Amino acid sequence: MRDDVRKKIEDTIGQNKVVLFMKGTKNFPQCGFSARVVQALKNVGEPFTDVNVLADPEVREGIKEFSSWPTIAQLYVNGKVIGGCDIVTELEQNGELTPIVKG
Repeated sequence: MRDDVRKKIEDTIGQNKVVLFMKGTKNFPQCGFSARVVQALKNVGEPFTDVNVLADPEVREGIKEFSSWPTIAQLYVNGKVIGGCDIVTELEQNGELTPIVKG
């Protein structure tokens, strides 16, 4: 990954408490996994920043390398990767997502 792409990802994660790298936007998700994570975050009620990886192919590939996580969507809270759709869904069902996101 190029240094400027890494810096862009690091800056986005560092400057925002809750960041979702996703396909589409929080107002118009463009895949089911992204839509599911958006809904989970909306259920929590905490503001979050969305990054549309479809708009930037270098970020789309770079975020996978950055996190060592092979799929999109990817949720970050306080600079740490939480996971993708399956993990976020499980955390929501177990009542664990709200404390993580609001904490």
